[in-house]
Amino acid sequence: MNLNGIWAIYRFEMARALRTLWQSLITPVLLTSLNFIIFGGALGGRIQEVGGVPYGSFLVPGLIMSSLLVQSVSNASIGIYFPKFTGTVFELLSAPISAMEMVIGFVGAATTKSVAIGLVILATATAFVTVHIDHPFAMAALLILTSLAFSLFGFIIGIWAKNFEQLNFVPTLVVTPLTVLGGVFYSIDMLPQPWRTVTLFNPVVYLVSAFRWSFFGTGDVPVLISLGVTAGFLLLCLGVVGWIFRTGWRLKN
Repeated sequence: MNLNGIWAIYRFEMARALRTLWQSLITPVLLTSLNFIIFGGALGGRIQEVGGVPYGSFLVPGLIMSSLLVQSVSNASIGIYFPKFTGTVFELLSAPISAMEMVIGFVGAATTKSVAIGLVILATATAFVTVHIDHPFAMAALLILTSLAFSLFGFIIGIWAKNFEQLNFVPTLVVTPLTVLGGVFYSIDMLPQPWRTVTLFNPVVYLVSAFRWSFFGTGDVPVLISLGVTAGFLLLCLGVVGWIFRTGWRLKN
């Protein structure tokens, strides 16, 4: 394995993130603070507990997961789109580095940035509510697994996009609405039928539920089902990325 090639791509992507470090950190801190002020303050007075968990604490896993999904997709898609846009992707394709090594470099950097932002949001949340994590190792594993899966998804979007409009289409009009409707601010048990059943077709529900389980030991969906959905999505993205590099779809033409 060409570790030097992987490290070069990873270091370049991380250096790009460090150039906008202040913006990358201040945005999730502000959004998290506003969510706690608006939802925690306004709804917290009306909804004292959800499933035996104080509403303010109940929000924490959902807010982390919401930001994690958007950041993972955005970081990875931008990372591969700009080499396409500038034409430097052909230098990468002709370099002595395999497709797998290229993906590890780009997706690894996007995953690192997303996990870091998730931890920043978690630290910010402790300033507003008491945060207790029942399963810290499971929480860390889910944080990394989810970031990895959606960074791969973002990598696919970056290759698919032909312009900046397409690049922003999926994160803005697909990922964000699914996240808002994925049980971030409420439990799906609070929904009447048939909306409760319809919500189960939203894949984000399973991600939020598993992550909430790592905090409180309970979730809207059994944790093994949630892990299966997450792992299945990860394998699907790996399969699509493999097909892209075998065919050269939107990379070599």
